[in-house]
Order: sequence, then C-alpha cells, then structure tokens
Amino acid sequence: MALKVEKYQVTSVDRAEVLRYMGYSGQPMTDELDARIDGVVERCLGIAQPMASWDVFDVAGREPLEDGRPAVQLAGTSLQLIGESMEKHMTGAVAAAVMAVTAGMGVERELRRLSLTDPVEQVIFDAAGTTAVERAADACEASIVGWARERGLYTNFRFSPGYGDMPLETQPVLLATVDAQRRLGITLSKSLLMTPTKSVTAIIGLFEEPQLSSHASCKDCLCSDFCRIRATGRPCWA
Repeated sequence: MALKVEKYQVTSVDRAEVLRYMGYSGQPMTDELDARIDGVVERCLGIAQPMASWDVFDVAGREPLEDGRPAVQLAGTSLQLIGESMEKHMTGAVAAAVMAVTAGMGVERELRRLSLTDPVEQVIFDAAGTTAVERAADACEASIVGWARERGLYTNFRFSPGYGDMPLETQPVLLATVDAQRRLGITLSKSLLMTPTKSVTAIIGLFEEPQLSSHASCKDCLCSDFCRIRATGRPCWA
C-alpha cells in the first residue's frame, strides 16, 4: 500500500498516566502542585503536533539469520523483524504494519528550555509528553486496525524495538521504511535514541483470523477514542 502520513488531535490524556510517568505512588500532594500539573499538561497538549507515518507490508519469509536468531522478512523492504519475541508476535501473520509516531519538535524544544529553567516543571512536562505521544500512537494504531478490518484482516497489538529481544538496532531501518526523518523529522543518535524524544516506533501484525489483543472488545480499548469503524456496527474483533 501507499505510505500514509497522518496528523492527530490529542486534546486530553489520562491524568493517572501522567502521574505514573512522574513516578507518583500516592504521596501527599499540595493543591498548588495539583493545579500546576493540570496547567503543564494543558500547555503540553497545546504545543504538541502529533503525527505518524505508517505502511503495511506482506510477510515475505521467515528465514533465520546466520546466527540462528528468528527473523521475519517483509516484502519490498530491508526491514527484518528479529528475535523470538517478534517471531511470537508475528506467528500466523500475513502482513505487518510499520509505524512511527512523534509529538513533534515543539515538545522537544520546551523540554530543553525547562531543563535549564524549571526542573520540577520539566518532570511534569516530560510525563505529559510521554502520555501524549502514546495517545498519538493509539490513534495511529486505530487507523491501522480500521485499514485492516476494511480488508477482512485482524490485528494484534503494537510491539516496539527494544521490547523483549527485538533489537534496538532495528530502529534505523524501521524509520527509513516509513521515511520518518523526512516526513516526521525523527532522527537517531549514535546510541539509537530518537529525537524528538517523544517518539514511538512499532510493529503490528495483520492476520486472517481474530487475535487475542487489546482489541478483543470495545470496552477499555485504548484506541476507542480514535476508532473509525464502530459506526459500521461491526467491531474490529468480530
């Protein structure tokens, strides 16, 4: 299929998730800090410009590497999905969606400014940025789920380089596969860290049969706010 580039409106995030990324575990909180968190989250959402670039590729083969590690090859790309974790994730898959998502350089610039001017606010803003890009990733995943369902296919959940034994070294080829530097402005450091730091890459498997995943029902589905297919009366998991 043709590469898709999408922009998303992320107007709210789960406050509990922001607190979790801040390391909050029930400590007493002043009214001032409570209000400050809400203000910083609102500012972060106002600055963020969530975007994604994604594409879908057929599975071309499942030949192991010379060192014996499992690998899934994707048609028309140099991308190999390496590792036992990815082999399990892609078991039975006929295709894979490759996605890159970012909250944008505005968030990155504000994080750098706060690191020099307000360390407390930086911690809050950092957590808000992480939560915002994960919501953008939910939106991208919803697009992929909808695209798959229109073609009679089902999806599992997104799986990112660095999880399990999927090597972080996958990042350069993955980003190139969806033209993420040109389309989203995502670059990599020598240690394979992405800039903007509030960016996410992932693989989603596409299958001919329903899968056990976060899309097993509409209730509590992370993609529900962005779902494009519920209005059809037939959910993605049925």
